[in-house]
Amino acid sequence: MTNKLILSSGLLYCAACLGAIDAGAAEAIAECQQWHEVELDFAAEQDALNPYTDVEAWVDFTHDDGITIRRQMFWDGGKAFRVRFASPLSSGNWRWQSSDRDGDPGLNGKTGSFQSVASNTKTPTAFTQHGFWSIPKGGRNLIHADGTARLLCADTAWALPWRATVDQVKTYAKDRRDKGYNAALLMTVQPDLKTKGPRSRTEAEGFEVGFEDLPNGSLQKLNPDYFQTFDKLVDVLTSHGIAPVYQPVFHGYGWKGGGTAGNVVSAEDYARYCRYLVARYGARPAIWLVGGDGPAEKASIVEQLDTAGTEIEKWDAYQQPTGIHYSPHAKNRTHQDKAWLDFQWCQTGHSGEHIAERVADMWRNRPVKAVANGEPTYENIGRTGKGAGWWQGHEAWCNLTAGGTMGVVYGAGSLWQWRLDANEPGHADWCTAPGAGWREALDFEGSKYPGIAAKILEGLPLANMEPNWDCTYGRRGLLVPGKLFVLYLPEGGNSAILCKDVPRSYRVYDPKTGKVMAEGTLENKETAHAKSDASGEPRVLVFTAN
Repeated sequence: MTNKLILSSGLLYCAACLGAIDAGAAEAIAECQQWHEVELDFAAEQDALNPYTDVEAWVDFTHDDGITIRRQMFWDGGKAFRVRFASPLSSGNWRWQSSDRDGDPGLNGKTGSFQSVASNTKTPTAFTQHGFWSIPKGGRNLIHADGTARLLCADTAWALPWRATVDQVKTYAKDRRDKGYNAALLMTVQPDLKTKGPRSRTEAEGFEVGFEDLPNGSLQKLNPDYFQTFDKLVDVLTSHGIAPVYQPVFHGYGWKGGGTAGNVVSAEDYARYCRYLVARYGARPAIWLVGGDGPAEKASIVEQLDTAGTEIEKWDAYQQPTGIHYSPHAKNRTHQDKAWLDFQWCQTGHSGEHIAERVADMWRNRPVKAVANGEPTYENIGRTGKGAGWWQGHEAWCNLTAGGTMGVVYGAGSLWQWRLDANEPGHADWCTAPGAGWREALDFEGSKYPGIAAKILEGLPLANMEPNWDCTYGRRGLLVPGKLFVLYLPEGGNSAILCKDVPRSYRVYDPKTGKVMAEGTLENKETAHAKSDASGEPRVLVFTAN
C-alpha cells in the first residue's frame, strides 16, 4: 500500500499522516509507517526532449541517527516526477532534500521531513512485519531485515504485467497467498520483437505496451500509462504478501517466441531500464532477476547483465536480492564472482524429468551464491499429465534437498503466458496446457505442493542449511547442526540417524497435506531411529532443538 506525499503548490500530503503541512518548512512532520512505501511528487519546470532518458534526479533521506538513503526519481509522464521511499526504522525523524543533475528548480533543492512510526496496518504481511528481503554476502537464504529467514516459494506468472487486469490479479494473488506463495516471477514488459496484437488486456492475442520502440530493439520511448497500470497490479501482489520478481526484458523464448528484445538492446538501454524499475518499485518488496532464460555467455549479454547488475547495486538502497535465471542448457555460473550477484537459478526444462543434479552442481560453484531451480517443468505443459499433481511436490523437495535452499518455484502451462481462455489462439501447443486458460491453470493440483513445503518450513531456523547425506544412509536431508534437520522420505518408512548434530525432537509431516502425522524423540546415542509411520507415501521429518 502506498502512502502518497504530494508536492504541489507548496503542500505535502500523506494518507498515514496527521494532515497537510508546508513542504518548504524544514520542521514539518508527518507520520509514516515502517516498511510502507511513501511517495513524493515533483513537477519539472524545464523542458526535456526525453524526460525518461535525459533527466537524472534523486532525493536523499537522512535520519536523526545519521543514516542516509538515496532514492532516484522516476518520470511518470508529462513533467511529473516521483520518488518512493520506505523507512527501515520504526521511529525517528527523516529529513529529505531533492537534487537534480541539471538544476531544474522544480526538482532541485526541495526539502521536507516526516516521522517514522511502527507498522500498524490492519492487513500485515511478512514484509510489513519483518522488512524487505536481502541475501547476506556468502549466504544462501532470503533474510528479512529483522533477521528472519524465509524460504522463497515463487510462481511463474510471467505475462501478468501486460495481460492481466486488476480484478484478475486479485483472484490470482489470493489463491497463491492462501497456498503459501510469497513471490511471483514477472516479465516486466512483453519482450517479443515480432509478436503483434491489439493493445488490450481483454481481447484475444492482445497485450499492453511498455516501450513503444521495443520492436526496434531499443528501450527509450517509455509508456508511463503502462507502468501506472503495472503499479496497480503490483499493489495487489504486495498487499497479499507476494514479492514481484522483476525480469526487465527476457532473453529466451519470451511470450510467443517472437524473438526477444533482451538479446539485442544495448547495455546502456538495459541498465537504464533496470534503474527505472528500482526507482519505481524498489521501495516495495522486490527481487531483481537481471537475466531471463539465456546462456548469458555471449560477450554482449555478459556486458549487458554486468552493467545492469552494477546499476541495480548502486541505486537499490535496500539491497534486495539480485540474480540470474538461466536456460536449460546454460552453465549456470556466469557472473559468479560479481559483487552485485546474490543468486543463480537454473532451469531444468519442460520434459517432465526430475533433474536435481542441476542445483547440486550450482551449489558447488564458488564464490558462494544462493541457489534454486527457477523453472522446473510447468504443470500440464504440452499435454495433460506432464509434470502434474504430486510430481510438483516431489520436484520441490528434491530440489531443496539437493542444494536449492533459496527456495522452490512452480509453473503451469497457460498460466505463465496468461492465456485469456482455453480457446485463445496464437499460443504454441507445446507450451500451453490443453483445455486451459490462466484461470483453469490456477487450480491445477500440483500448485498446492510447493506452498505446502514452504508452510512446513515456515518459522524454522533455515539460514545456512546445507544438503546432507552423512547423517543418514544416503537419504535426502538438510542440516543446520544442532538446530535443524529436514529429512525427505519419498516413500515414507523409517530412517537411521547417524549424527549427533541432528536435534532429538521431530515431527512427521504429510507433504501432500501439510498435516502433522506423528511426533517422536530420538534416543540419545550415535545411531538412533526415526519413524515416519507410513509406507509407500511421502513423508517429511523435521528435527528441531525445541
